[in-house]
Amino acid sequence: MKSYRKELWFNIPQRRAFINITPQVEDCLKESSVQEGLILVNAMHITASVFINDDELGLHKDYEEWLERLAPHDPIANYHHNKTGEDNGDAHLKRQIMGREVVVAVTKGNLDFGPWEQIFYGEFDGRRKKRVLVKIIGE
Repeated sequence: MKSYRKELWFNIPQRRAFINITPQVEDCLKESSVQEGLILVNAMHITASVFINDDELGLHKDYEEWLERLAPHDPIANYHHNKTGEDNGDAHLKRQIMGREVVVAVTKGNLDFGPWEQIFYGEFDGRRKKRVLVKIIGE
């Protein structure tokens, strides 16, 4: 069995963003030469997310508005976490909702997706360098 590991780094200049990372993950899969197996993609920061969905701008706007209604950034004083000097209590909750990682089957050297599925990095407290782990195992 082969094993492959790579870190993808992101530095999002704004607080929140959704980035389609499918092309980078596909590049990792090619580098690994795994034809049959599994690929794990996970955010390695507690205020970021990795998830699978459609790459459609209206949907991304819906996510942004929905997440802000569920866990609004302001007022910052609403979060106990922010009493430690932070201002990102909302980002922790948004990450919890959107998830930490995805696992995708690899079949014949390709990501085994359903229609329209893409892998996204969700940033909820940007403005600094963060990473995503790509781990591939298989033959």
